Amino acid sequence: MILQPWPVLAFDHLDSTNAEARRRAEVGEEGPLWITAREQSAGRGRRGRDWSGHPGNLAATLLITTDRKPADAAMVSFVAALAAHDVIQAHAAPGLVTLKWPNDVLVAGHKAAGLLIESGARAGGELWLAIGVGLNLVWSPGDTERPATSLVDHLAADRGAAPTPAVAIAELDRALQVRLVQWTRDGAGAILKDWSDRASGIPGLCTARLGHETVTGWAEGLAPDGALKLRLDRGEVRLISAGDVFFGANA
Repeated sequence: MILQPWPVLAFDHLDSTNAEARRRAEVGEEGPLWITAREQSAGRGRRGRDWSGHPGNLAATLLITTDRKPADAAMVSFVAALAAHDVIQAHAAPGLVTLKWPNDVLVAGHKAAGLLIESGARAGGELWLAIGVGLNLVWSPGDTERPATSLVDHLAADRGAAPTPAVAIAELDRALQVRLVQWTRDGAGAILKDWSDRASGIPGLCTARLGHETVTGWAEGLAPDGALKLRLDRGEVRLISAGDVFFGANA
């Protein structure tokens, strides 16, 4: 497969790579364009949380345009999570890297990467997508609700050092392009199968905090749209499309 690297616009400082992608999308930039920042002053994660950045880690957002419908385009969250997994797996010791629903990458059970997907409509009916990816390459925060880690602490024996941000963005660019091709060629089912093969905690006990309620049940797998299938004690299956989820002993 012959893939050409997509352009990278690198900044020393930004408020947020996703915010910069949004600003550029709103004035007509279509991409594909990567935006990276050595440091962010207002990095964001899912559900409005701060994302702590650090020099030596990778903070990047890919801006692209798609003609997919919004419900279909939401699958890009799983596509990007697989790409981030592919990059970390290439450097980590075997057997340590897994995925946590909906789009976190874990190393030895601790969070090493997260994603934030944002989108908006264009005048012509297309969508712009901002695919934000944060990879903890050499540093991880210690003040998070759930334990975090960095790749440098889990390197394979033949890896002398974690990749630099410049190397990591090149690897992520290729990995994401490969996964996007897979999605187009093989469909969402193939993406969800690959994601499920790498999943942590599924099947298993799960608690989902949904804002207005908390539910506990057995996580059975993923629905065709990527929602988490949670079987409650009384037997009904609840589809969880968004929320904070805790698996296993943490449920």
